[in-house]
Amino acid sequence: MILYAVTIFTSAFLLFLVQPVMAKQILPWFGGSATVWTTCLVFFQTALLAGYAYADWTVRRLVPKTSVRLHAVLLAASLVVLPIVPGAMWKPTGGENPSWLILGMLAATIGLPYFLLSTTSPLIQAWFARSNPGRSPYRLFALSNLASMLALVGYPFLLEPWVVTRAQAWGWSAGYAAFVLLCAAAGFASLRAAPVAGDAGVPASDANPPDAAEESPPTAARQTLWIALAATGSILLLAISNHITQNVAAVPLLWIVPLALYLLTFILCFDGTGWYRREIFLSMLAAALGVMAWTMADPDLTHELAIQIGVFCTGLFIACMFCHGELVRLKPAPAHLTRFYLMISLGGAIGSVLVGVVAPLTLPAYFELGGGLVLCAALLLWQVRAEHRVYAALAAVSLVATVGCGAWYVREFYDGVIAATRNFYGVLRVQQSGTDDTRKRSLIHGTIMHGNQYAADDLRRQPTTYYTSTSGVGRVLESLHPRLEPVKVGVIGLGTGTLATWGAKGDVYRFYDINPSVVEVARRDFTYLTDSDATIETPLGDARLVLEREPAQGFDLLAIDAFSSDAIPVHLITYEAVAIYKRHMKPSGVIAFHVTNRFLDLVPVVEALARAHGLAAVWIADNGEASVAARSDWVLLSADPQALERGTLAESASEIRARPEWRLWTDDFNNLVQVLK
Repeated sequence: MILYAVTIFTSAFLLFLVQPVMAKQILPWFGGSATVWTTCLVFFQTALLAGYAYADWTVRRLVPKTSVRLHAVLLAASLVVLPIVPGAMWKPTGGENPSWLILGMLAATIGLPYFLLSTTSPLIQAWFARSNPGRSPYRLFALSNLASMLALVGYPFLLEPWVVTRAQAWGWSAGYAAFVLLCAAAGFASLRAAPVAGDAGVPASDANPPDAAEESPPTAARQTLWIALAATGSILLLAISNHITQNVAAVPLLWIVPLALYLLTFILCFDGTGWYRREIFLSMLAAALGVMAWTMADPDLTHELAIQIGVFCTGLFIACMFCHGELVRLKPAPAHLTRFYLMISLGGAIGSVLVGVVAPLTLPAYFELGGGLVLCAALLLWQVRAEHRVYAALAAVSLVATVGCGAWYVREFYDGVIAATRNFYGVLRVQQSGTDDTRKRSLIHGTIMHGNQYAADDLRRQPTTYYTSTSGVGRVLESLHPRLEPVKVGVIGLGTGTLATWGAKGDVYRFYDINPSVVEVARRDFTYLTDSDATIETPLGDARLVLEREPAQGFDLLAIDAFSSDAIPVHLITYEAVAIYKRHMKPSGVIAFHVTNRFLDLVPVVEALARAHGLAAVWIADNGEASVAARSDWVLLSADPQALERGTLAESASEIRARPEWRLWTDDFNNLVQVLK
């Protein structure tokens, strides 16, 4: 029993620890997009399905001795791919489909070890049931989920802040090698513990208790219901993860909270000690679905981060308690447990593929969250349809509320929108508002406005929002105007291309953007780029990777202005990133970081990077008092201190409060918990 427990605990711990470890390694390659995590979850859920299918096949079709020997061979073969460090050949060049590239890289780097880890829970339980007739193996499933949650919760607090990313990968690889030995030992131990089942020619299923073996197999309708319940939980997990990570950053802390809650519901429901009190959770779910739908649809709550996280994390827990609690109510006898787990994993994979692959290709916005709420309400109504009429009435009201709020959300999304598009990097909307002289177009990325352009002739070429003459980047550009020679400006993050309005004849403005849809929208729906007197260049791809490959550009100004909603691409604000930027600057050039953010205080982070590189730094905080301006924070860096004293820069600078106790951000380390406002 101890060997089985230690093996299943180790397997589950490694299974879920590898998810943030791998995702964090590749996140910088894909622009820091939150969709990286969703795509990784598609792979992990699909690999889990493959692992459960393998476990179901070996238990039902192979004799135990053959099954264990095959598994031991695969375990030994999986050691060949260690350590789990992605090769540089997987870095994107700009023209690939990011989703397929991520899935291919994960398959090559972690595919076989992850597949074998995913087989462990059902296999260990089957081995336990064979060698311990009459004892339920389902509590081992709760143990595996406990280990998974410990790995997830421990990662952002005990591992990520203290251990560099490459060391995490090597440490995980060492742990996996130990698991291989444990799992092989458990397999061969199960043969010794059940000699009858181990005899050649005796199928593994024959070793189950007679009463369990005689139970008829689950019907197709029952298996379909298992799939639907599991898929609904998976859809809500991914959709809510997308929803809350869009607005802060794609970092393990915010990835892990929903996933940990999802796993906690598995632990509580499969523990078998009555955590799922059906009469309580049915009513709670009806209310929670309505509250989540209202919070999603109310535009006044969009940027209330505490409310959003509180409502959706609580709602996710209640919804998953219902889905997984109902699964436990419908679980079969141990003879059919591998089929039960196979259907659960199939539902999880279906849910992840719908959110991670199908939705970005078919839906213009994150409508899958509303769809998941409606689906959960429909399942609730289905499960209580023949029970007390109070439950049925509550479920019906919940279904009406989710459908109504979902329709309202779609209506609000399209209000004033003349164009909308969605891809791997997020949702873009072009919104038109105002009348006559006040008519303007706005680019909205996620939930944040990324630039305005007014239609009136006298305002069309005027810089607006974060780029006016009183902003940090505007003051730098004004200080460059008196120079006789043309200037070269680099901008990471195109948006509407507003900064091009500062360009004069002979100047070169080079806009880097990873999202081809942004380039298309900026040229089609706005005129900043075509109206500019400067030469405009728009290289496609992650700016940092492109700058790594390019020869030195000799920029007078390099503006770091890439973000999605309030989320920040952390890999653009590290020690190594600044080293790349420095290589492209003229001796008196200025690196300008746009750090406007409702949730994160990034000014001390950039100041620390400047100090580490021996650069001078000033902070320009603009309150956006002009009619076309928006509040902005820019931190300016330069190797030449006098470059930060030109024009109005010195007189408009604010004092930076240095935080020497904060650890320097590098490619291997960042800590967003420290910088939360």
